[in-house]
Amino acid sequence: MRQIRRETMPRAREELHMGLNLRFAEVGLGRPKHGRIIFDMRDARTGEQLAYWEQDNIIVNDAGILAASLFSDDAVNPDGLVMLAVGTGATGPILNPDAPTAIQRSLNTEIERKPFSSKVYRNSSGIAVSTRTNIVDYTTTFGEAEAVGPLNEMALVSTASPNPAITNPIPTVFPYDETVDVTGKDLLANYLTFGCIVKPVTATLSITWRLTF
Repeated sequence: MRQIRRETMPRAREELHMGLNLRFAEVGLGRPKHGRIIFDMRDARTGEQLAYWEQDNIIVNDAGILAASLFSDDAVNPDGLVMLAVGTGATGPILNPDAPTAIQRSLNTEIERKPFSSKVYRNSSGIAVSTRTNIVDYTTTFGEAEAVGPLNEMALVSTASPNPAITNPIPTVFPYDETVDVTGKDLLANYLTFGCIVKPVTATLSITWRLTF
């Protein structure tokens, strides 16, 4: 069933302000202060927009581990964030799943991950620039045969393997266990749950994840 949700995406300057809100995890130097997702699914043949929405996400605890290791000389995953993963395992009601929490360490039921198709820096006004800034858009596009299913969760992933077919997740458990050795493991930076949207084989899906540091 066709579903179109429209909202206006704030300028990057507003995102930085929102990143200080208490509904996002307290973060330190190098961790994203804020993340926002643009979800755009279209009919592959006609280009008709089937679903569109924008939403804020949660910054997870493992983003701090990733940032700390990248600032040191022993980065656990030297390439940093490289892929976007989608899944079908959000808990709770299908159209109103449970809110994500900062202890999430992997997708509950990952069905596909894919490297970014583009990475774009933006200035404080939200304009794309050629110089490095503290605001980055990571975009991944899934083709017709990719990520097919009732999607309701996604994450940005720093992967231990460059092969999307090889996953090395850290199980999500409560309480969060900071003693886990993350060497050779995938690390999440951001996590989002959302009301189920079914991606058919006739559609393409483009997801842009904007991070403000």
